[in-house]
Order: sequence, then structure tokens, then C-alpha cells
Amino acid sequence: MPTIQLKVSGHILSAEVAYTHKYRTQGLMYRNEMNKDSGMLFVFPETGRHSMWMVNTYIPLSIAFLDGTGTILNIIDMSPRTKTKHSAASAAKYALEMNLGWFRARKIKSGQQITGLERAPTAK
Repeated sequence: MPTIQLKVSGHILSAEVAYTHKYRTQGLMYRNEMNKDSGMLFVFPETGRHSMWMVNTYIPLSIAFLDGTGTILNIIDMSPRTKTKHSAASAAKYALEMNLGWFRARKIKSGQQITGLERAPTAK
């Protein structure tokens, strides 16, 4: 998967980009750890009320759903190995998964802007 740098509220992070159906389906499954300022950006082929779950995902995560401009719609904490559906608050084009509490520790909230998304490959 390609990797890009994103920025939010003065914080720089590195994100693997899940832009194909295969990459979006695999996501962060079967991994045991992720670097501190690393995550995964999911690029959806269409804007919509997308949902994510944590089946076969061993790392506790926080997910931010983003609209097409990179504005954070909502942030949800997710427990590993669960089938609970976590959904965007409104129409999302992206989802950014980071280690659990990453957004909270940096006081990043809904309404803030993530920049650098223009470097992400187009969804397939």
C-alpha cells in the first residue's frame, strides 16, 4: 500500500492508503502493532454513510470519518476483535484509523481539518 503524510492541528502522521477494494477489505487485520504516529487512510469510491468493524483486527483503534474536504465528521474508539458496526455521522469520503486515543491525546475533535488528502490515490 502506498503511504502519504497527513497533517491535523499541527501534528504530522504517516498513513498507509487503502484505496482499492482489496486494501479496504484487509485494512489493519492481523497486525499486532502500529507505530505511534502511523495509521491507515481508507479512501472510498463514493461519499456515503460508511461503516467499519474490527473483525480480525488485534490493535485497539480510534477512527475519524472525514468528508470530501478532510473535515472530521466524528471520531469513534473501537475495541479489537468485535463485530460492532461504527458509522460515519454523515456522508464520508475517507476514514482514518489511528492507535486508540491518538486523536484525544492531541485534542483533535470533529470539525477540524486534515490536510494532505490530495496526495492519496483515487479510490478504485
